[in-house]
Amino acid sequence: MSFATPKLRLYAGAALISLSPVWVKLVSVSATTSGFYRVAFGGVALTMYLLLRRRKVNFSAAIWRMLFIAAVFFALDLWFWHRSINIVGPGLSTLLANFQVFFMMLAGLVLYRQAPRPAQVVAVPLALVGLAMIVGFDWRGLAADYRLGIVFGLLTAVAYAGYLLTMRALRDAADRRLPVREIAMMSLMVAAILGTSALVEGQSLAIPTLTDAGWLLAYGLLSHSLGMILIASSLPQVTPTDAGIALLLQPTLSFLWDVLFFARPMSAVELAGAALALFAIWLGARQRSQQA
Repeated sequence: MSFATPKLRLYAGAALISLSPVWVKLVSVSATTSGFYRVAFGGVALTMYLLLRRRKVNFSAAIWRMLFIAAVFFALDLWFWHRSINIVGPGLSTLLANFQVFFMMLAGLVLYRQAPRPAQVVAVPLALVGLAMIVGFDWRGLAADYRLGIVFGLLTAVAYAGYLLTMRALRDAADRRLPVREIAMMSLMVAAILGTSALVEGQSLAIPTLTDAGWLLAYGLLSHSLGMILIASSLPQVTPTDAGIALLLQPTLSFLWDVLFFARPMSAVELAGAALALFAIWLGARQRSQQA
């Protein structure tokens, strides 16, 4: 299968993005700082690509406004998600972030008057049961930090849904199929937002070691730039089923990396809960993927 095959690009992109929480866990910088370098390195790399290809960034004022709104949502996404990763681990934090499927479903109902299908309604309680099997049914019995990590993960899903809705509207108005210009400019905006946030929080943007620099470069170049472009370039050419599988590949692999690289203990109940939550995410995403 050629790498130019859309399906292979889709799965390769999802696999690269699944490594995102691994880079965050490996580096010894703050959550805001790691988010800053993800989008800073990624945005600069994509901008250099545009300069080499002599591609002009001549957006209308309306496109710039939508890009800024998308950047705010994506900055919030990274701010919440990186904190969730550091508290509850790469696997659970990524699973929680993918609950954006259900917030997208709610947005479809409220904003577009799109009633969910019966299967999607069933998916919501299934996802909650799966989550409860992973973290335990006694919410008050969880450590305060762990509860905060779960809340941050769910806020990540809200912010990510806002980003996806904005990018969907932006892509409807775009004149190119591959959104390199949009992702490049949005990434630089997010870097400016997170850089300002780090300074306000009193967090240093210094990279302490060459090892940290290597992990952050991998995060920005591989997971952010290459991963996002591979997925974006393949979506118009793959089936809804393939898109749904790719949607599940990211949290599934992130759970796998968490177990392999960070020795996360997983009981049979937790594994069953993760499988149930992933199935619910797939069930909830089916309608949206068919409409995409």
